[in-house]
Amino acid sequence: MRQIRVFLLSFLIVYPVMAQTGKSDLQKVATLGGGCFWCIEAVFEEVRGVEKVESGYSGGKIANPTYREVCSELTGHAEAVRIFFNPAIISYAEILTIFFSVHDPTTLNRQGADVGTQYRSVIFYHDEEQKKTAEQIIGELGKKKVFSSPIVTELAPAGPFYMAEDYHQNYFENNPSQPYCRVVINPKMDKFRKEFRDKLKRQ
Repeated sequence: MRQIRVFLLSFLIVYPVMAQTGKSDLQKVATLGGGCFWCIEAVFEEVRGVEKVESGYSGGKIANPTYREVCSELTGHAEAVRIFFNPAIISYAEILTIFFSVHDPTTLNRQGADVGTQYRSVIFYHDEEQKKTAEQIIGELGKKKVFSSPIVTELAPAGPFYMAEDYHQNYFENNPSQPYCRVVINPKMDKFRKEFRDKLKRQ
């Protein structure tokens, strides 16, 4: 994770335009899929400048899918999080910096033991600026061979986002003793908090 962060922080210096913040009265949205949404949601809930995180489904062909339907891999949806953030505090490029540091973008339709198209690595961009930022970061990561395997993160225009069932929201916070949280999410959170101390809401 440290290698990725060091690279991406240097990337923000080389491409400062992407790190510029917007007006404080504006709220931006990022929609990302990086495996189980419990993991990605837990990370961004603790990031300073992030105002709200919602877990849901996006990228598929069926409206208002259920968790069971998404897990069948017949809907085309990915588990995703919708991140509302203040660009005066954190930029979209910094959001992606964290995103690429907390999941493996080189495994197709898989994150660890979670296997299926719903677990694919995907960035749903909301405008051309977000698309360009994502393309440049992915391109530089590939050129510098930060990962040992090619990046397979999908880039797709943001479409409808369907909220997941209530019990999926704030899952890690509400279920810290659940086995998946203890075995999978806790270690990931420990690494994230160590490497991104300066980006946490609570120091």
